[in-house]
Amino acid sequence: MRENCTAWASPAQDVLTALDSQPDGLPPEQISQRQDRHGPNMLPQAPRPGPLMRLARQFNNVLILVLMAAALITAALGHWIDTGVIMAVVIINAVIGFVQEGRAEAALDALRDMLAPKANVIRAGKRQAIAGVDLVPGDIVLLDAGDKVPADLRLLDVAGLSVEEAILTGESVPVRKSVAPVDSAADLGDRKSMAFSGTMVAEGTATGVVTATGKNTEIGRISTMMGQVQTLKTPLIRQMEAFAKYLTGFILALSAGILAFTVTFRDTPFAEAFMIVVGLFVAAIPEGLPAVLTVTLAIGVQTMARRNAIIRRLPIIETLGAVSTICSDKTGTLTRNEMMVASVVTAADTLSVTGDGYSPDGHIDGGHRATLDAMARIAALCNTAALVQGPQGWRVEGDPMEGALLAFAARAGRDPDQRPKPRASIPFDARYRYMAVLHEGLVLLKGAPEQVIAHCDRQMGPDGPQPLQRAYWNDAAQTIANDGQRVLALAQMDHGGDDLSHETVAKGLVLVGLVGLIDPPRDEAIAAVAECHRAGISVKMITGDHAGTAAAIGRQIGLERTDTPLTGAEIDQMDDTTLEAAIRRTDIFARTSPEHKLRLVQALQARGAVVAMTGDGVNDAPALKRADAGIAMGQKGSEAAREASDFVLADDNFASIAEAVKQGRAVYANLKKVITFLLPVNGGESISLIIAVLFGLMLPITPLQILWVNMVSSVALAMSLAFERAEAGIMRQPPRPAHAPIMSRFILWRVFLVSILFAIGIFGQFGLAQAQGAGLDEARTMALNTLVAMEVFYLFSVRYRQGASMTWDGVKGTPAVLIAVALVVVLQAVFTYLPVMQTLFDTVALSAWQLAQCALAGVILLMVLELDKYAAQTWKNLKTT
Repeated sequence: MRENCTAWASPAQDVLTALDSQPDGLPPEQISQRQDRHGPNMLPQAPRPGPLMRLARQFNNVLILVLMAAALITAALGHWIDTGVIMAVVIINAVIGFVQEGRAEAALDALRDMLAPKANVIRAGKRQAIAGVDLVPGDIVLLDAGDKVPADLRLLDVAGLSVEEAILTGESVPVRKSVAPVDSAADLGDRKSMAFSGTMVAEGTATGVVTATGKNTEIGRISTMMGQVQTLKTPLIRQMEAFAKYLTGFILALSAGILAFTVTFRDTPFAEAFMIVVGLFVAAIPEGLPAVLTVTLAIGVQTMARRNAIIRRLPIIETLGAVSTICSDKTGTLTRNEMMVASVVTAADTLSVTGDGYSPDGHIDGGHRATLDAMARIAALCNTAALVQGPQGWRVEGDPMEGALLAFAARAGRDPDQRPKPRASIPFDARYRYMAVLHEGLVLLKGAPEQVIAHCDRQMGPDGPQPLQRAYWNDAAQTIANDGQRVLALAQMDHGGDDLSHETVAKGLVLVGLVGLIDPPRDEAIAAVAECHRAGISVKMITGDHAGTAAAIGRQIGLERTDTPLTGAEIDQMDDTTLEAAIRRTDIFARTSPEHKLRLVQALQARGAVVAMTGDGVNDAPALKRADAGIAMGQKGSEAAREASDFVLADDNFASIAEAVKQGRAVYANLKKVITFLLPVNGGESISLIIAVLFGLMLPITPLQILWVNMVSSVALAMSLAFERAEAGIMRQPPRPAHAPIMSRFILWRVFLVSILFAIGIFGQFGLAQAQGAGLDEARTMALNTLVAMEVFYLFSVRYRQGASMTWDGVKGTPAVLIAVALVVVLQAVFTYLPVMQTLFDTVALSAWQLAQCALAGVILLMVLELDKYAAQTWKNLKTT
């Protein structure tokens, strides 16, 4: 038998035979042979890039490589100040990227840690404790409550065993296990004859035979998938790579053309012509752009941290702004991951229960007092769980459904702590599907409704026991189940003896009522889903839970297409093309495995969607890694999910995702403002140099002065744009197309227009100064200060794409804008008047009248741009009418 090959569908004895094992364990000689054949029970370690390789990857960017080439050229020409400044920018960007990135692969380490450190086994007929890493297929393993399952096991014997499998399946409650074979096509969550590595035993005991170890376990399969999943580039990285490629090509082509022109038509010596080209190169490249983009993203990260979202990769904050589909896990993400009694049915009433999670606070609306007292007594006494109040609220120790019953009993008026030990009990058994206890001559029983109703012949009414109305109870149980709730029946009977057996409760029970239990949706998730829909974002639920439960929760949280859930079995029957069509017809995907979740994410991406995947279990990790934005839960999420994600919600609050999308959109808008601000500055500088070269004129500003503007005043002013708040209505706009270029037609027009205006201002002021009798250095100082003044006034214009800038709100700006303007004014004064700066940059002190001329150019620029903005808005309104 292949390891784990439909072991769940074969009788236990057949599995033992196929594994060449026996109930008293393996002999020592076979153990060593199997260890050599199968290796240790641990996940294989994939090769990882070392620190040097990770650091080298930070330089694999066209814009960074161009900056490095510029630094080499300036160094070869002896311009060491230029070289030092440019290389400082390159190094700062590399260090920031190295620190922020490179940790996603740690998901494999988190998965390895999930293997149990020890295991209780039977070998050669003797019980012994061994390291979990030493397990081999065929080993006989003993499980007790609280144990972590050390390998995939085919169960041989169980006693009230239930296993928490949420990390693998998303199942809200522990799964009751049995030894009976199940269908070979059963989903992972329905393989009740198996216990899987890494899951936890909630209650009961069991004996099982190891069918798979290490990479062959279900967790091992996920680890293998994680190693094969390719992490996609974020939209911003793709756009910036394309932008850098085209910008670099344009600058290189322009520089080559200018070099050829000056050498051929101006008879300029090659060395001098090459220095002119270097000046053009420095002027055209926005050296500060990588640093400003990185800082803009980092500020977005800090803003999200204050909202309990921990960003692990810088560009992902912008990716959230492009998200068009959110694929959310159900348990613990959209729901509370806390069972509670939501509905109660008695012979006379259907009641609702209010309350919060496992807290005993709450009440039941209506109902007959004697009947509710009887139900509370059964819920509290036929129960082995306990409620504990901790720093983070109430939690359950034991089965979550029993914890919900204790909270229900408290809300019905019974003290759940007053629970005497039963005289006798029948523990839950999957064959009988009920549990019973004997208390003071009264049998109290709870279990599956169809099983309990079959043992009842009467029901409790307002005036006492009355004949059982089976059709009424069957219909009531079905109605509760249709709402996605798990149904339990509560019954009791008088019993005079001290013993309790299955024969005792075979007949004569009085049915007291039904309770419906559900893992309720988070209130904040309902509001967040509605906000996502308003923002044009589709929300889809992908869960390992049953289709009916998932659909009911989906309806409660406001998903749009919940009538026809798609199950994992149905997904298996579809090819990729069929699946891509099917995902458009439903928002609910149930009984899914890690492979299904990964396929669904890939299918959505194939349709052009930018996908955010939320999750908290190990089963979510491959899809989290593949998604454009992987979002893990911080409190209840597994370490594997957190490490595979791009950002973590520290408060496990789905509502934080909507806020993250809003912040992502704001960050992207600010990035476009930064680019729209920086490029015209470089464009104006470049055009000025090109005009001087083509017409044989004196350069209005020197390459070193250009570098001062690009790396000091431009960067300081552009940084302030990173603090801009989201404009009104940003969450009422549809997601931007993932492949839309960052340089829209509006930005291209604005860059062209402002570049021309900047060039006119630079050359105009240079010529005006010379006409007024200024020397070369004095004219260049005026031209440079004019450039900086135009930058300052342009900053106020670029803050609003559509709204007017010449308003009180526009003028006063934000604190960051005012601080940046003040800083630039001080730096420019130092640049102009400090003797050491005059020596370094060939500047000259200016008079107040000269400074006023420089400032006037900025005012004129702002007025022209506001007229352009007004004309564009007027034209747009005319087209719409």
